[in-house]
Amino acid sequence: MLQALVPSSARRVLAFTITALLLACSQDKGRAGGALPVVPGIGPGTSQLVVVVTDSWQSHRGRLQCFERRGKSAWRPVLDRPVAVLMGRKGLAWGRGLLSGKGPRIKREGDGCSPAGVFRIGKIYGEGRRLPAGASYPYTRVTRRDAWVDDPKNPYYNRHVRIAEGKPLPGWFEKQRMRLGDPAYHWLIEIRHNSDPPSPGMGSAIFFHTRRGEDRPTAGCTAMARDHLERVIRFLRAPANPLYVLLPAGEYKRYTGAWGLPDFPQ
Repeated sequence: MLQALVPSSARRVLAFTITALLLACSQDKGRAGGALPVVPGIGPGTSQLVVVVTDSWQSHRGRLQCFERRGKSAWRPVLDRPVAVLMGRKGLAWGRGLLSGKGPRIKREGDGCSPAGVFRIGKIYGEGRRLPAGASYPYTRVTRRDAWVDDPKNPYYNRHVRIAEGKPLPGWFEKQRMRLGDPAYHWLIEIRHNSDPPSPGMGSAIFFHTRRGEDRPTAGCTAMARDHLERVIRFLRAPANPLYVLLPAGEYKRYTGAWGLPDFPQ
């Protein structure tokens, strides 16, 4: 119909004009942000955070604070003040979780680093018959037939395994079994690094647990005094979809806005 009513020269002018207008609209949309990539952050489905900040990538010491929010309100600190925690003996390296940055330090199995980034918080494991009074969170009591596999060659790598009663224990079990009677592991809160799904050799068995001394680093976990650990256990609620944020101070400052992190005093 357009060809029948409009001369060819006019059609060329009209086509050029339409193209120019579409290009201008596209450029304006890009400048306004509509066409720019959206940086993922912590979504509205999460209303609890456990946050640890260290002084540097190499530091094995950090400060922990719990935060919560209601709806779209601002994050609110829960603890009266941040508490001291201990990290891996070699500091931090980027882990495999919900959010991660870029850099040469990448978490590997046995490297002595704690994984940096944002991670889901999994179940709590322990020796107690039940969680501390006031706690309400998914809990598994560890038995003599429970293992957490850290062998990258094992098909159950970085997974909790329970061998059913009456079945023989596999040959690999003894080296992978979860410890009983160790005060440091009386409570274990799973940090879901390299978990969805696990990638062999990228790090395994990362937990919150009780520290072994005031300044003794871990192999990659986050450790603290037992009373502080139990305070975290009482804080957690599964419907709040709690997440763990672990970053050096410089990276925390860099990603605060993009990831929707709460202000953490430096």
